[in-house]
Amino acid sequence: MRRTTAVLLWVLTLHASAAGQDFPSKPVKLVVPFPPGGPLDISGRMIGKELQDRWGQPVVVENKPGSTIGPEYVAKSAPDGYTLMIISSTPFVTLPHLQKVPYDALKDLVGVTQTTLLTYAFVVNPATGIGSIQDLIARAKKDPGRFNYASAGNGSGQHLYVELLKHAADINLTHVPYKGAAPALQAVLSGEPGMMLDVTVAVVPHVKAGKLRALLVTGSTPLEQLPGAVPFDSLFPGLGIPGWHGVFTTGGTPRPVLDKLAADIRSVLRIPAVANRFRELGVEPSGVSGDAFNDVARRDYERWGEIIRRNNLRAD
Repeated sequence: MRRTTAVLLWVLTLHASAAGQDFPSKPVKLVVPFPPGGPLDISGRMIGKELQDRWGQPVVVENKPGSTIGPEYVAKSAPDGYTLMIISSTPFVTLPHLQKVPYDALKDLVGVTQTTLLTYAFVVNPATGIGSIQDLIARAKKDPGRFNYASAGNGSGQHLYVELLKHAADINLTHVPYKGAAPALQAVLSGEPGMMLDVTVAVVPHVKAGKLRALLVTGSTPLEQLPGAVPFDSLFPGLGIPGWHGVFTTGGTPRPVLDKLAADIRSVLRIPAVANRFRELGVEPSGVSGDAFNDVARRDYERWGEIIRRNNLRAD
């Protein structure tokens, strides 16, 4: 009996290993759970093209906008690695805390590779007279609720990161949600609300033009494009939560297939033209894969869950 079991395990191991070596043998879908034209869509199509050239198999990008449509589609696909999804950390690890979702983000989906790290910047309209993040914190403590901030909507990354800042600094800012980042940014440029947090690529041109002032950037490293903006982690050590984009597939996909996908995606991220294009989009290539990436997703899932529950936040 033991010998039969050992032989069966050996055969299954050989089969799984062969599946990884032969992958892919047919077209691969890459789901983007956002509309065409945005940074994540551009990233997905760039990675998809390079993988297609590498594999000699079509990589078909499918846009499935809507809060749960894309993740649910991938979660309920066959666990064979032929259906992938590129998504940002918010909403991936935050949406299940904000509303009911028809999948388990940490079981029905598995991380393949963290493709990029992204940085947000907290900016103010110069008309506010606020000159630094320390100045904002001091004024907000002196007059709680006086200052309004814009976001792309309830539960958006822009919203949640300001809630993280409010918790870290122990201040009260009033949230004014808009239907998307673009109208929120236009409102801040017009002067009311007077501040917001947005991806750096969106705000850098306005900061350089003198229309906005950058006070803070997420992460631990100062940005050359935004001199004077203080890194969140240096101001509040241990409280920051990095933003990222990553590729996921269906839970239960064989390890050799996951390893093959991760290795090939990492190779794409090391292509100079790809890395440079990512930096133009305001993100930094990563490449963290496998268990290490899934540990990041699990940690961020738990930490954002605490923030969301503490503030009783819900999605639109």
